[in-house]
Amino acid sequence: METYLNSLRPVQLRLVAAVALHGKLGLAASACNMTTPAASRMLAELETQIGTELFERRPKGMLPTPAGIVLSRHARKLVHDIDQMAQDFMSHQGGTAGTVRVGAVTGAALAAVIPAILALKRDTPLVDVQMDVSTSSQLMRGLERQAYDFTLSRVGPYDYARDFDIHPANNESVFLMVRQGHPVAGRNGVALRDLRNHMWTMQDKGAPIRHALEIAFHEEGTDLPGNIIETASVVAIMSLLRDSDVIAVVTQEVADLLLSPPYSADLVLLKTTQPISIEPYHILCPTDRLMSPAAERLLSLVKQQMRGEVLPMLSRRDAKK
Repeated sequence: METYLNSLRPVQLRLVAAVALHGKLGLAASACNMTTPAASRMLAELETQIGTELFERRPKGMLPTPAGIVLSRHARKLVHDIDQMAQDFMSHQGGTAGTVRVGAVTGAALAAVIPAILALKRDTPLVDVQMDVSTSSQLMRGLERQAYDFTLSRVGPYDYARDFDIHPANNESVFLMVRQGHPVAGRNGVALRDLRNHMWTMQDKGAPIRHALEIAFHEEGTDLPGNIIETASVVAIMSLLRDSDVIAVVTQEVADLLLSPPYSADLVLLKTTQPISIEPYHILCPTDRLMSPAAERLLSLVKQQMRGEVLPMLSRRDAKK
């Protein structure tokens, strides 16, 4: 008997659960897309094999016996799990569920990834999105250990052509930001050499934004300032700008975030004599792994955003649902 019970088919479990729910064989058969005679034969065979009645036949319907109560209770759970499996699988295949893991440098996160995530969530709220914002070196290490489906980051000096599909993305500009009351705020055409004696905050050595600043200082014939606080955290940079006369090195996207509503921070950008450029970031996708439909969907939205297409955004009302 135990061997037979262990090998029950889903259709048998579904029938037992349906009879217990509806109390009538005809209704149960209809719910299982079976004819009543076929359901009757299947139930009779099941009772014969296990050696006991599962339902008491009465004029007004069918009531589960003690054995029927036990079997129908577990049948309901198993049928639910089977239905959930089918639903989850179809959602996964359709890109409406599953998990997406994406990493991005700060500018790319603000300009492309976050708008794409909001558009994805608008239509597929059950997709679990995990986003990391970090430096390109950290993101590349994450890609190599399979922590991300794809990233928006800078490639660096190594040849990754065999390991990743590399798609061109966007260029970035570097700006210098200070609080409104900073001694150099409002000055036009300020030279970098005139700012060396001030306190600065920027990313650590080796970061592309730091490298861009090193080149800019070198082109003006001077070295980087000596008074530097190294951090890549936007929150830390905001706190430093609020509480001190620090000069912060930020990208266009970070500047737009802080200076635009609803934040409209009490900050200003310095107008330097020469623009400061930074190498572009790219979309990197591992070539040795299949991407899930949900990840493919988010990647497509990221590319649309970077092409300047208008994405359907998740409203604040939608986000509360």
